[in-house]
Amino acid sequence: MTRHILLINGPNLNLLGRREPHIYGSTTLADVEAQAHAQAASLDISLETFQSNHEGAIVDRIQEAAGWGLTAKSLDAPSSAESDGGEQSKNNSNRPDRVSAIVINPGALTHTSVAVRDALLGVNIPFVELHVSNVYAREPWRKHSYFSDKAVAIICGMGAYGYTAAIEFAARHMKLEEVD
Repeated sequence: MTRHILLINGPNLNLLGRREPHIYGSTTLADVEAQAHAQAASLDISLETFQSNHEGAIVDRIQEAAGWGLTAKSLDAPSSAESDGGEQSKNNSNRPDRVSAIVINPGALTHTSVAVRDALLGVNIPFVELHVSNVYAREPWRKHSYFSDKAVAIICGMGAYGYTAAIEFAARHMKLEEVD
């Protein structure tokens, strides 16, 4: 049995390192994921990463994290972008039915998605909300989050290092359940 963390990245985070580097930095999502996998291995944690620009795909993956909604297609999904929507999921072949914790950077869905919020609340898996930029130092509408009041922790404004902090927190400070 091992502890398992799911790292979810929402819309436009596939553009990290290219999109507005003065705000989001020059570290790519591939760099973030590689570092996260190395960190998880050093902490004896299983880590899966998932990115989608589609709200419904994120809702589906959150439900799958609880062992619900699993389909043959989702279990056999390729580790690179799928042809039907660009979702990326890594390490699917060894994926457990349920994860211990979720680290989520919802991107723009932070300010709009009741559906993702409801999915997170519905699965009852503890989660950390993560943002690369300091959303409180940006446009006024970015200060509202549909997730912050339910997150175990919120990390923002630390750039790509925020991912390291979020995984460290999830691995060491959250009560993670063991999964098969």
